[in-house]
Amino acid sequence: MKLALLGMSLFLPLAPAACAADLPPVGVVSRINIVSDKVPDISNLEAWKKSFLGEGMTDQEKALAAWRTTVMFQHQDVPPREFLHQEAVVQDPFKIFHVYGYSFCSVACSDVAALARSAGLPVRGWGIHNHSVPEVYWNGGWHMLDASLINYFPRADGTPASVDDIMAAVKEWHDRNPGYLGDEARLTEFQKAEGWTGWKKGPALLAKSPFLDAGGYWPAHSHGWFSTMQEYAGPYSPGKKPFLYEYGYSQGYQLNIQLRPGERLTRNWSNKGLFVNMKEGGAPGCLKQSTGSGPLSYTPKFGDLAPGRVGNGTHEYDVPVNKPTYRTGVLFADNLTEHHVQVQRPEQPGVLVLRMPSNYVYLTGTLKFTAAIPAAGSVVVSYSDNNGLDWREIARTAASGEQTVDLSPLVLRRYDYRLKFVLQGAGTGLNSLRVVHDIQHSQRPLPALAQGKNTITFGVGPAEGTVTVEGATNTASRGKQLVYTDFHPDVQGFDANLFIGSSHAGTLTFPITTPGDLVRLRFGAHYRARDARDGLDYLVSFDRGQSWQTVDRAAGPTAGDCRYTAFAEIPAGTREALVRYAGTSRNATGIFNFRIDADYHEPFGGFQPVQVKYIWEENGEPREHVHVVRQASESYPITCTAPPVMKSIVLELAE
Repeated sequence: MKLALLGMSLFLPLAPAACAADLPPVGVVSRINIVSDKVPDISNLEAWKKSFLGEGMTDQEKALAAWRTTVMFQHQDVPPREFLHQEAVVQDPFKIFHVYGYSFCSVACSDVAALARSAGLPVRGWGIHNHSVPEVYWNGGWHMLDASLINYFPRADGTPASVDDIMAAVKEWHDRNPGYLGDEARLTEFQKAEGWTGWKKGPALLAKSPFLDAGGYWPAHSHGWFSTMQEYAGPYSPGKKPFLYEYGYSQGYQLNIQLRPGERLTRNWSNKGLFVNMKEGGAPGCLKQSTGSGPLSYTPKFGDLAPGRVGNGTHEYDVPVNKPTYRTGVLFADNLTEHHVQVQRPEQPGVLVLRMPSNYVYLTGTLKFTAAIPAAGSVVVSYSDNNGLDWREIARTAASGEQTVDLSPLVLRRYDYRLKFVLQGAGTGLNSLRVVHDIQHSQRPLPALAQGKNTITFGVGPAEGTVTVEGATNTASRGKQLVYTDFHPDVQGFDANLFIGSSHAGTLTFPITTPGDLVRLRFGAHYRARDARDGLDYLVSFDRGQSWQTVDRAAGPTAGDCRYTAFAEIPAGTREALVRYAGTSRNATGIFNFRIDADYHEPFGGFQPVQVKYIWEENGEPREHVHVVRQASESYPITCTAPPVMKSIVLELAE
């Protein structure tokens, strides 16, 4: 079916300046990456592979790399909730690693699955008693690698045991030691016996794990031998049967730091008590915990140089409204003077559209602008969080002076939104425009320093931005998060929860438009297709639905799986696309989660010098290092004479 796009609110081309030759050639620097030689680069999937997967590695080494990465960058704690996925928690490995740094066991399963599958290894998840664990397949067998409680159980040949192996060992011990099954108190006493060495008389497979400490606890000390004996006793306890389950994930988040003139990103190795769940409660314990002590005592052994785990940074943008550079950083400018955000032709409104993409989740937001409004003029501000498809008015003024708008209720849990300013009347303009956000990020992957010489490597990638379409498939999330219908899809044959109904076939089609030429589409889904003949075809169209290309297939039979793809064979000059999921259903075909990323060439993208500021302390004394990077790729040293306590890293374009 052809999907009509007429009448939809799409991107508008950037209006050219009157004297474009006088404008700076670069309005945004993209894919800025700062790497310390002390912290591996995990800015995206390919960077992770370069950091963790070496040439000639065995499958076991690849699987353990996926496990070790998750151990390093995800701490077991109260999970962050964005209400995008079926269970409301965040299930995107690189988002977890960069934005949060903590979650619980089922999310660790999805992280290991996403990484190990990208290395070419099959993975499956297990729901066991009060716990979730992944198994990775290599050398003809399954192997359990628990990244949340940080353990696995080597067999006699050194390979990690399977879930079945562990359950059999637990059963054999319970058969020989009746009275302990399901009794946590007795199991705990057994663990504590003989000066906390009783656990060594438990199943030999468990006792030989290198991750149990002297008292029988796992590295984070939240769980121990006693809990493992219950988790793997599921088949033998009534009502506690283990089951296979796909802990589905999104795959698309990447670290793409972009800077425009007037934009500043500050990431702190500290927090001020803000976190994504703060409206619902459930603060993570690591919000106030220190690395190297308590539950975070294990993290230095895995290379953690941060003082804590949860970071609160700031994302600031002072739009240069009195300079021609404002045009190169905004999404749309029409009927505005070349050097100033001011109405040019009074008989028509002036329009300015500002886009605010972020790598880190927004927690708060404040808009401040100073308007200059002659008699009969006005400024109206509108907000969109669905890529400009819909707008809502958030401020209106007919008086000159400073205006402040609280964006916090609108931007919480968002990574991108737009502001539209409509200026009416001769001489109406903006003398200042500033947007400030508190953001949440993990401290762990930041490019920290250590005592001695540190090598900092700066790099920028292609001049690319990304427009994302991702909404909850559970419409009960509306009000807390965008849902899939907010992106104006054409839905045929799918029910409201995105399962194919009695028609046995369905299509879900999303329009996506970019402000620059499309470079690639990255998309996929966590899906179900129980029948071998069923599945979802992934299709794209670049001529408004007149023709379609099938680029991949999410095939059955499966009760749950994840399939993501990338497509770059895009006609030159394309800025609109349709992305379609087309499925058939003989037995329960549907979509649990999806994500679409459209990478595009930034119209005013390129390189300008970037200022990188490090702030830290040595022996309680403040230290600072400011470096202006003048090449697109550059390395430079920072030396710390004492163990540094990291404070902040600040990025902005150099004036």
